[in-house]
Amino acid sequence: MSATIDDQKRASGEAAAALVETGMVVGLGTGSTAAWFVKAVAARGLDIVGVPTSVATAELAASLGIRLAELGQVKSIDLTVDGADEIGPALSLIKGGGAALLREKLVWEASKRCVVIADAAKRVKLLGQFPLPIEVVAFGHETTALRICDALAECDLGVAPRLRLKDGAPVKTDGGNLIYDAACGRIEEPALLAAALKSVTGVVDHGLFLDLADLALVGTPDGVVTIEP
Repeated sequence: MSATIDDQKRASGEAAAALVETGMVVGLGTGSTAAWFVKAVAARGLDIVGVPTSVATAELAASLGIRLAELGQVKSIDLTVDGADEIGPALSLIKGGGAALLREKLVWEASKRCVVIADAAKRVKLLGQFPLPIEVVAFGHETTALRICDALAECDLGVAPRLRLKDGAPVKTDGGNLIYDAACGRIEEPALLAAALKSVTGVVDHGLFLDLADLALVGTPDGVVTIEP
């Protein structure tokens, strides 16, 4: 029987859990695939400290008996494992579908090693089919959205970002920010777009994770495939 998407997610999460050793400080990602990793790490019963990237992940990890610390309470993070919405060339990523991209990026950038886990469908030849999440401060966000339009246009992306809603209300991140999604289609120059968005006042961060992943463990119908940048 062929492995389902959920089987692939679980397999990649369990493969990443095998990289964890007693005594490590481990960044715990957010999302359905990262949840499999958290469960698999907890099942190993190792003495580790987890640094969660969201309230949801903190609650899951705590319920499974993992000791937790906040980012500012640890000197460094040995290993972070997290999912992705797209995995492109050289392990360039789009993240933020779960609205935790800022906290995820803060933890990723504090980590000695970052491993991305995903099912096979997340691998793409070019980033951009998944709408790019952009986290903005709530104050004056409509004005910020107009500036984001200009930044996208500078990168030859003639798309308008859309405020992410759930049940008719704006989605709020754990930090109280809002998310705009830009359906770029094709992102030919991710680094150029990343710099353009980061320069916009009101933009807290974006879901382009570039030069951060050291390894990808991708679940496929034939087992877990290891990909390096």
